[in-house]
Amino acid sequence: MQGLAGKLSEFYSRMSTILGLPDIALTWVDIVEVIIISVLVYHMLLWVKSTRAWNLFKGILVIMLFVLVAALFQMNTILWLARNMLSVGLVALVIIFQPELRRALENLGGKSFFGKLININRTEECKFSDKTVNELIKASFAMAKVKTGALIVMENEILLNEFVRTGIDVDAILTSQLLINIFEKNTPLHDGAVIVRGDRVVSATCYLPVSDSLSLSKELGTRHRAALGISEVSDSLTIIVSEETGKVSIAMAGKLYPGVDENFLRKKLVDLQNPNQNRETGGLGHLKRRFRNGKKHS
Repeated sequence: MQGLAGKLSEFYSRMSTILGLPDIALTWVDIVEVIIISVLVYHMLLWVKSTRAWNLFKGILVIMLFVLVAALFQMNTILWLARNMLSVGLVALVIIFQPELRRALENLGGKSFFGKLININRTEECKFSDKTVNELIKASFAMAKVKTGALIVMENEILLNEFVRTGIDVDAILTSQLLINIFEKNTPLHDGAVIVRGDRVVSATCYLPVSDSLSLSKELGTRHRAALGISEVSDSLTIIVSEETGKVSIAMAGKLYPGVDENFLRKKLVDLQNPNQNRETGGLGHLKRRFRNGKKHS
């Protein structure tokens, strides 16, 4: 690192001599600082581009261009307005971008990097049984066959109590017959979402946040948008059965998987069912497996 810092410092000295810039000693701390800032700015631009903030951001760039022109030509009135509106504008930006900022912080807090380190020694545990997986698959495709609309949310690490409270308490063991009866047309509980915690249906007719994603097809209705919305604010998995097409879809991690088959649905449910097993699929898990294998052969 010291050698790299020395070379970069020498390069900067030469360029500063040519361009007439102040000669400042460049250290490895400065290099790390530049890398961190670059990564943060890059991810911030990616976040802005993937939200409604992109058009507003382009509008802000236009305003900044006008202010730059005003500074070049010494337009004092415009500069005075810009200086006095800066503090108000920052508060206004926070208010305007409040949903996007909240979602970005939730995504940052939901990253599993530190979770992998904290949960290294956790024992294997299943969130729900194999019977629940089979019952979910059976109910989903039975309803799809007769085009009965359904919305089933599988709770994960993030508790969904605020959405559970919007529905009617059920607190019953999950079975395919129960789910089919809940979503049967013209029944009191068919409208809204069912929230599943472990092996139990905790609530029905729950209201979910509707996604405002611009990438979602206009052909998809409120049920799919609600499923995507809950996946954007939590780590849940949501099963959607379309009343119009009879297709089964999945929403998780802010992404929609339309028209899945039984094998794909089973794989995603098993991944959710065995979280500690999935944590060992990354680089840290690879090292753990090699260590265990080395102990076995020694």
